[in-house]
Amino acid sequence: MYIRYNSVYICNNNKRIVMNKRNYVLTLCNYGYKVEVWDNYGKYTCVYEKTRESASDFILNYWEKSEENKKSDDLMNKAILNCIKLDKNSRILTGNRDNLD
Repeated sequence: MYIRYNSVYICNNNKRIVMNKRNYVLTLCNYGYKVEVWDNYGKYTCVYEKTRESASDFILNYWEKSEENKKSDDLMNKAILNCIKLDKNSRILTGNRDNLD
């Protein structure tokens, strides 16, 4: 038996199986629509659109780009980790919590 909870499926033996984290919330506001979107990986963004049609287009485009965004985020994370590794090997990092001299 599975129970759906915020696009996460929970099995009756308490093992969580993530099926899809896609979600969106449209909120009517003075400008038009506040669009809050989550992609397959749970990445969140918020934009404002003037019409419901443009809000729907944004949601679909954001979901289509989720794989590309994930690859980009992974590449950035890898680059940051490599920079940290280089700093440690070069002994640039100090004992300060923020690693600033």
